[in-house]
Amino acid sequence: MREKWSSRATFILAAIGSAVGLGNAWRFPGLAAKYGGGAFLFVYLLAMLLIGIPLLMVEISVARHTKQGAPGSMRALNKKAESVGWMAVSNGIGISIYYAAVFAWVILMFFMGYKFSGLTGDPEGASTLWMDTIKTTGTTSGFTTIAWPVLICLLIAWALCYFCIRNGTTTVGKVVKYTVSLPVICLLILAVRGFTMPGALDGVSRLFVPDWSALSDSNLWIDAIAQVFYSLSTSMAIMFAYGSFLDEKANIAIDAIIIAVADMLISVMAGIVMFTTMAGVGMLDNMSASGISTAFIIYPQAIVKLSNNGTVNMLFAFVFYFCLITLAIDSLFSIIEGISTALSDKFHLNKKKTTLTICIVEGVISLIFVTGAGLAVLDIVDYFINSYTLILTGILEVIVAGWFFKTTKILDQVNRNTKGFHMPQWWFVSSIKFLSPLVLTGLFVWNLVNLIRGGGIYGDGYSLTANIIFGWCVIALILVSGLIIKIFVKSKEKSGYTEDERSWEDFSDN
Repeated sequence: MREKWSSRATFILAAIGSAVGLGNAWRFPGLAAKYGGGAFLFVYLLAMLLIGIPLLMVEISVARHTKQGAPGSMRALNKKAESVGWMAVSNGIGISIYYAAVFAWVILMFFMGYKFSGLTGDPEGASTLWMDTIKTTGTTSGFTTIAWPVLICLLIAWALCYFCIRNGTTTVGKVVKYTVSLPVICLLILAVRGFTMPGALDGVSRLFVPDWSALSDSNLWIDAIAQVFYSLSTSMAIMFAYGSFLDEKANIAIDAIIIAVADMLISVMAGIVMFTTMAGVGMLDNMSASGISTAFIIYPQAIVKLSNNGTVNMLFAFVFYFCLITLAIDSLFSIIEGISTALSDKFHLNKKKTTLTICIVEGVISLIFVTGAGLAVLDIVDYFINSYTLILTGILEVIVAGWFFKTTKILDQVNRNTKGFHMPQWWFVSSIKFLSPLVLTGLFVWNLVNLIRGGGIYGDGYSLTANIIFGWCVIALILVSGLIIKIFVKSKEKSGYTEDERSWEDFSDN
């Protein structure tokens, strides 16, 4: 029998925990600062309503009906679309490997929180604390250098990840009660502190008061849409897995909106924290759209300028990085859950053993990020997956759901148990069939054109060889992942393995 969520609240918390991650805490405020505050929020909200929520509903509702992970769910829509599901799984594999490294860096900064006491009034020292500890070379030529503190934190990250999902929905349900509520509490504490600082209202004004002239900047629209797309954890197999554990009585129309709104509100709360704090220390113009730079270089500078009391600054550092830990952990284990669900469904594997194997294998691969070249490799891999395969997977998902399947059947699943609000057909169908494919394709083409203009090389100082190995090759593996699985299935059929060939009508709603 398939595992199920213990309650509706547990599913909602788990989905919120997956959607709300480090990007909410650091990338969202940076983009808002870059693009006129309220103007960015306006486009972000628009993208959430028109693209994010309908796509989220598709993944959850299809998986609830089929009780399958991403590949099985996509196959139920169209037998030739299973490979799209494996692309989503492969996206998850690539993202979770480097996300674990970022999680390790956050853990490292938490452990080093005591150092902020002695760095009071020394923003330059605070800005180099992380860089010096991870021993980065800033290039892809430092593979022989090992940052042992990062290695220890990486092992802790993977151990925590496995511990949280070792028994599937049972342990996830217990963990998310804390990993969703604790960051909200931490953000509230940080926001209260931010509001007590001089100039805090200037920061709030910068966040919420729109600079409407920014709407003429095409990059604002691109980045706002991308932030929604990445933030909701779509196209990486997570919501398919979580949806497949839903009870038949689940109200997807309402639940999906709750998840999306919670994701947005926590992003705004993180924005308030960042803007008030940076304004209070006179660094409002120093905010960066780069999450790594914000969390590990810029914000440490702000922390040591918060007060003249080293203990207060140290406590603030501990709370901030503990907040990031709680945001990172459920995002990481939710991705692993999506991968494990897909593999165990396809090959009838023991779920717990599959999860452990994934954590070990990915953990070994992620060791590359404890080297001096780790930051550069992460930068390249992150760019290529997020800019190309993740968006391409989303494009293919909505094309399959909108053009190779009867979209109203999916909408019927979305509205099946709702008594009040019903997802309107005009909203849902127009988004899945027309708006989402067009907008996501535009985003994909935009990124591709920018890469071509750069000669096929991403980043300053990164060689063509590094881009090929950690960028183009990663993309190629993700694109052919479905073919690799098909070849593996053919080899297993010789030993008696039978592939699941069920379509949408073969799955029961009872």
